Amino acid sequence: MWKSVASNALTFLVVVLFLLGGVILWGQSQYTSDGPLAEAICLRVERGSNMMQVSRDLEREGAITSGAIFRLGADYTERTDDLKAGSFLVAPGASMAQILDQVTRGGASTCGTEIVYRIGVTRTSVQVRELDPARNAYVERASFNPAEEAAPEVYGQMKTRGDTRYRIALAEGVTSWQIVEGLKAMDILTGTVEAVPAEGMLAPDSYEVRNGTARAEVLARMAEQQRLRIAATWENRTPGLPLASPEEMLILASIIEKETGVPEERRQVASVFVNRLNRGMRLQTDPTVIYGITRGEGVLGRGLRQSELRAETPWNTYVINGLPPTPIANPGLASLRAAVDPDGSDYIFFVADGTGGHAFAETLDQHNRNVARWRAIEAERANSND
Repeated sequence: MWKSVASNALTFLVVVLFLLGGVILWGQSQYTSDGPLAEAICLRVERGSNMMQVSRDLEREGAITSGAIFRLGADYTERTDDLKAGSFLVAPGASMAQILDQVTRGGASTCGTEIVYRIGVTRTSVQVRELDPARNAYVERASFNPAEEAAPEVYGQMKTRGDTRYRIALAEGVTSWQIVEGLKAMDILTGTVEAVPAEGMLAPDSYEVRNGTARAEVLARMAEQQRLRIAATWENRTPGLPLASPEEMLILASIIEKETGVPEERRQVASVFVNRLNRGMRLQTDPTVIYGITRGEGVLGRGLRQSELRAETPWNTYVINGLPPTPIANPGLASLRAAVDPDGSDYIFFVADGTGGHAFAETLDQHNRNVARWRAIEAERANSND
């Protein structure tokens, strides 16, 4: 009898262990396999939240099949206390293991609200936008010019959220004065700016910042980025250029930047100026004349007068020989590269062609024909606006 009882008990124990092992294997499979999420979602984890709340949110969004398994996975991997606040983009089919890694690894938020401060050549603007997870594209919520308009209510609301990301975007061709004035208008930054940095020494780029970042710190990052770009570009320059130093490269790059907004033209524009320097011709470029008038403080907002083209300033390349004494803006990386790797053309002239680009010429006769075509386009546009 006791043998029979013992045998049955052993059999029962084996069955229980077998079933338990099956449950564990099933749970592991649920934890590591692709999840049920059909479209990406933005999971927001508030400060002070916990795994229970996060697992409930994930269940409600249809991102996981079991909150209990998700929490067990966090316990087993000893990451229950590693939960980070922020907004996390959860991809379609993400497993529980992948989601747990996202919400415990930390770092910058990958979705949610972003406030972008854009410092452009003609204006500074603030854009409040939010990521649409399903399309993985940002949707604009508000946009305004802080120098001219009151901030909309949504801007103040988003600034109170701890997971809002902040970014400063510098356009290529902005001046150092414009950058400083733009930073002064940003209410998320702190501290003063003692002096405007040297022209050309701030890198146009996109910079992540935090609410409360010092303006001096932001300028230091921009300056370091430009320093590295200048050094690397000069190191890889084409031999035989009429440029004696990185400073001259920077000056030429700034002129290229202001002369064309068409990326494909940069090396052609560079070739015109390099050819003129090699031939001892004056550069005769309007942006340098404008800089001599404004000194980079704002936009001229009108055409140049003949008297201004003839006026003697250190930057008027219709009057001076060679390069002006300083850059006339902050050039981007592409213009720096164009300055030291110009197109191998014989062009020495160019003029607008009516499409946003330029018509290039090797001789004065070709250039005069291009100018005549441009004048005809200008006249036609003027007549159509009457």
